[in-house]
Amino acid sequence: MKPARRMRLATLAVLAAGTTWLGACSDSPTAPGIQPQIVNQPGNFEYQVSDVQGFSGTISYTWQNSGTQANVNQATTISGGSVTLQIFDAAQTQVYTRSLGDNGTFVTTAGQPGGWTVRVVYSAAVAPVVNFRAQTP
Repeated sequence: MKPARRMRLATLAVLAAGTTWLGACSDSPTAPGIQPQIVNQPGNFEYQVSDVQGFSGTISYTWQNSGTQANVNQATTISGGSVTLQIFDAAQTQVYTRSLGDNGTFVTTAGQPGGWTVRVVYSAAVAPVVNFRAQTP
């Protein structure tokens, strides 16, 4: 196996271990076989999933942010239901909430550095693309 492939597989295993699914009725947030593509690195969190079909549930991740704020870039297409992004700082104070249907770049309010919680809340969501990124400024 090539070193780059081993590294990708190891990264996916670490990301999968850090993922918590809450309220989901199945193993997948969308149709069978479709999983979110996630990059979860200190200072950089990226999330993308395609072809969401009527999903309801909440998915949470822990993300390490050494700063007190984050820049959030949203680029999502929602055709039904809703998808909301919520971010909580290390003290579990909500520093951000916005519909992922609002595309653009936004800034969280100030919070405590450390392990932040990134939560994606789906409610009967139909979305060709759900995509966002949070980065330490």
